[in-house]
Amino acid sequence: MTNFPTLPRRQFIAASAALSLSTALPASAALISDLDHITKARVLGSVDAPVRLTEFYSMTCGHCAAFHTGTFPLLKERLIDTGKVALEMAPFPLDGLALRAHALARALPANRYFAMVKTLLEQQSEWVRAPDPLQALIKYGRLAGVSEADFNQLMRNRPLLEALVGMAQSAQEKWQINSTPSFVINDKKVLSGNMRYEKLLSELGAFGI
Repeated sequence: MTNFPTLPRRQFIAASAALSLSTALPASAALISDLDHITKARVLGSVDAPVRLTEFYSMTCGHCAAFHTGTFPLLKERLIDTGKVALEMAPFPLDGLALRAHALARALPANRYFAMVKTLLEQQSEWVRAPDPLQALIKYGRLAGVSEADFNQLMRNRPLLEALVGMAQSAQEKWQINSTPSFVINDKKVLSGNMRYEKLLSELGAFGI
């Protein structure tokens, strides 16, 4: 598990503002910076699923990446795609780079969100460990057609960044979430850590799975 920093919201954003924004990209995609769009729940699975599993994750968390390359494919195949579980992916950025990666994903049209998350988590070691991680992140934005100008404008949108940090702080206050990945089952039980599928399945068993 990776712990959540306890910096005040504005200090957290200001501390990461020095990251450079560079690299030229081609034609832009339509980014949606409306706060209602940014904060709207992103959910995989049926709205009628008996279990709602909320995952609090950070784009730069190695444990989160391991969960999504290991456990998640089985979770999706066996429980989400079969209508038993709906998975909400909630932002819990652990640092300024993660905050910006979450902002990029959530500003895309909703139907592109999960594809961007999948790409960024699967390729996490490539862009997080790059000599210029933010420049590398811009290149992944290019895959979604995001121009440098639109990316830079998005990253200067303080209300948007504050909204994402606020979502994490609300989770911290409501559920005592302080590490990633963490999971809340049906608003009743909190789990933490990169769990294997069998462990997660046993925890879901108490909810009829």
